[in-house]
Amino acid sequence: MIKKKIGIAFGGGGARGLCHIEFIKVLDELGLKPSVIAGTSIGAIVGAFYASGYSGQDMEDLLNEIGILQIIKMVDRKIFSLSGLVKGNGVLDFLNKNIPVKTFDKVKIPLQIVATDYWRQQEVVLDYGELVPAIRASISLPAIFEPVTLDGRVLIDGGVTNPVPYDIIRDRCDLLIAIDVAGTREALSRVRTPNMFESILSTVQILQNAIVESKMSYVKPDIYIKPPLKNIGILEFEKYEKVIESAREDVEAFRKQMQKWKEANRGFRWFRR
Repeated sequence: MIKKKIGIAFGGGGARGLCHIEFIKVLDELGLKPSVIAGTSIGAIVGAFYASGYSGQDMEDLLNEIGILQIIKMVDRKIFSLSGLVKGNGVLDFLNKNIPVKTFDKVKIPLQIVATDYWRQQEVVLDYGELVPAIRASISLPAIFEPVTLDGRVLIDGGVTNPVPYDIIRDRCDLLIAIDVAGTREALSRVRTPNMFESILSTVQILQNAIVESKMSYVKPDIYIKPPLKNIGILEFEKYEKVIESAREDVEAFRKQMQKWKEANRGFRWFRR
């Protein structure tokens, strides 16, 4: 029997990435599992939970259990250090407590996490060793989280070099799905000058959009999803309901695409490894 492989890449975008869970729930409903997963930043977090055995509903239940307020506390901007506004200890505690596997070789689905080597200014793909430090490196957004030193390298957010890392798994699957949660910005009715914090984050968003647009010119996923997620900030986890609502149409469109693909490939076996 011919084996069909699905690959999925989860992009970075902070709070906007909570909608990744909705797309996973669609795959669960259709009885489909990827053979490989790639993730950057929040996509690395979601990807790690998924790869370690969590279903989309499991992730939603965990989110409801801990509460949005607790998530906000994990990235409390009042905590100050010289290299970043947040040390990330709350995030580390959460990941260590809730991710059931500790190393890449124990995940149920092969996983690749993207970070950026600060000094060499290049992408780093992490797929071996300890899982949580790799995730922590991938979410180290400049000026927000402190960088991570891992294997002699100073690592920062993977979104700096590869916001939606579908290209790193292109040759490992038959159907490649990329979910881009960079979101969009819409001018407010009242013109105002953004503060320094907003300027940094919005500038990162502009640069990430440019990176993805450039990459699409030479390598493309089979299914590319980019929900509007208008004017939702990277750390605005309190807007969870707005994130889910903003992605609703894209989730439904994805469900139809995957149902059609499944029917077209009926008789094939979906292969994980």
